[in-house]
Amino acid sequence: MAETGGALSGNDLIIHGDGRARCWWPGTDPLYVAYHDEEWGVPEHDDRALFEKLILDGFQAGLSWITILRKRDGFRRAFAGFEPEAIAHFGDDDVTRLMNDADIVRNRAKIVGTIASARVWLDIQEKQGFSRFLWDFVDGAPVQNRLRSRADAPTESEASRRMSKELKARGFKFCGPTITYAFMQAVGMVNDHLVDCYRHGACAACTSHANPAPLRCDDGAAAG
Repeated sequence: MAETGGALSGNDLIIHGDGRARCWWPGTDPLYVAYHDEEWGVPEHDDRALFEKLILDGFQAGLSWITILRKRDGFRRAFAGFEPEAIAHFGDDDVTRLMNDADIVRNRAKIVGTIASARVWLDIQEKQGFSRFLWDFVDGAPVQNRLRSRADAPTESEASRRMSKELKARGFKFCGPTITYAFMQAVGMVNDHLVDCYRHGACAACTSHANPAPLRCDDGAAAG
């Protein structure tokens, strides 16, 4: 985990105590910095992991991501490890249980929407696979953006709008184009690390979480 001390430099980068330049948005919170360094922007192809991230991005609506990140373990416990097969069978008793669980965001519409979305996942998974369905929106390969500052960072894209429209048509909940774009950034469908962030080149080089070598990059060799 990176040291938490840091100072803002040009182009919306933060120089941390370890000497590395990072995107501005995690600030110096150790949990947020670790998420930035180890997860955000790394191409993810696991069907269940993609479901989890899309659901959590839906829960984030109206909140900050760090709020969700701090509750992620609670969400995983409450939602059966985000196994869609299990969630799809949740009923009224589960909704009541979840509404009384202080370890998650207790929003009834989002809880009920998660159950509905799990059922949609089952249908997509059976027909073509959830990962393939999602990655087809970027033709199966990450979009390599070269952002110089936060002003360059988009909040949605043509691909995120298409993804949102198709997911909604199939019955998925809480998946507007801004949510789907944030999801695409997080799971590496687009590489939106600032070009001078040390993670930009590492995320461009790695292919998936199954190939962990680019995640650590402790010598900085993969930095862009």
